[in-house]
Amino acid sequence: QVQLAESGGGLVQPGGSLRLSCVASGNVFSIIAMGWYRQAPGKQRELVASVTNGGRTNYADSVKGRFTISRDNAKSTVMVYLQMNSLKPEDTAVYFCKVVTVVGTEAWGKGTQVTVSS
Repeated sequence: QVQLAESGGGLVQPGGSLRLSCVASGNVFSIIAMGWYRQAPGKQRELVASVTNGGRTNYADSVKGRFTISRDNAKSTVMVYLQMNSLKPEDTAVYFCKVVTVVGTEAWGKGTQVTVSS
């Protein structure tokens, strides 16, 4: 099993930046892809960005050019980051980290709140 923990959320003004971090522990060798999702009040959870073991990235159209996903592998943990620049009020949401394993299972973090407001 894989355990996830996100950090880095907070309150930021429009145009500002935040960097979210997610640490994956446990059976990290089974991970084939990692991603960030978000869910705003009253809306469905949506993909923000993802990265595969091969380094292939995918972004939602609404964040292209503003957000960057990256990952860092260590011996027993894997980190995935989401650098968010030029933040907009519509980026306000709870952001979740998710991994997909080689056997097709998924794991989710508990989420971190991002609020963009003046």
